[in-house]
Amino acid sequence: MKPVRKAVLPVAGLGTRILPGTKVTPKELLNVLDRPILSYIVAEGRAAGIEHFVFVTGRAKGAIEDYFDHQIELEAQLEAKGKHDILKQLRDELPRPGEMSFVRQMAPLGLGHAVWCARDIIGDEPFAVMLPDMVMSAKVPAMGQAMAAYNQTGGNIVVVEPCPEGQAHQYGIVALDGQDGRLNRMTGMVEKPPKGTEPSNLFISGRYILQPEIFDLLAEQGKGAGGEIQLTDSMLSLLKTQDFHALEYDGVTYDCGDKIGLLRANVAMALEHPELGAAARAAVTALLG
Repeated sequence: MKPVRKAVLPVAGLGTRILPGTKVTPKELLNVLDRPILSYIVAEGRAAGIEHFVFVTGRAKGAIEDYFDHQIELEAQLEAKGKHDILKQLRDELPRPGEMSFVRQMAPLGLGHAVWCARDIIGDEPFAVMLPDMVMSAKVPAMGQAMAAYNQTGGNIVVVEPCPEGQAHQYGIVALDGQDGRLNRMTGMVEKPPKGTEPSNLFISGRYILQPEIFDLLAEQGKGAGGEIQLTDSMLSLLKTQDFHALEYDGVTYDCGDKIGLLRANVAMALEHPELGAAARAAVTALLG
């Protein structure tokens, strides 16, 4: 069983749900408290042992590549002013040589197409997919939990979590071959099932470990829902020949592609911050009071 060393981060989306904030700033670089959303995603991947991040970018996303690069003038000013703590924070986020690659998705053809664009860099290895607008707060990082599940079962892993009561029809829901604990074999996936027909209350929440055979399926995959090449369509095809397990991870997800989700993430991360938490709680309490 090959280890999971690489992760695909599809960052070409336009962020239309949080316009006008994303008109000139990539949604992945919007701040959650004191750093961009993408910083949390990369930190989660590194903590899980990911060695190589493949960013699938699009037009007007050059700032993402710039973020993970030296800013010589800024670093020189911080050095001259003795702001070594801030300088260390900036340098700690810089990639090691060969840790990051950037490929271009030339047209907005869907998540499946974005993942397919990374095929030459991933090669014949199992790989992770990390949706960059889902900040997942957990004692053990969500991708780390997925890695542990993969080491136990092999095959393909889909991270899931319970959907809000009565809202399963709004999500991609997994079907399970029985439910015992947090890790269960999957039998299918249903996108936005009609009310009362959902096979479970667990929705796909933005972290995957997939086998490389999915690239051949994506290459032949026609357009699905929304006129886009859907990753889940090829996952369903792969499920016919390979094992899939759903992992109900232990943590909380914040959908930062949504205005209220982004607000929730900011408040939650502020309250959890070891240095700013007390001041953040006082500020929120004053606003609510």
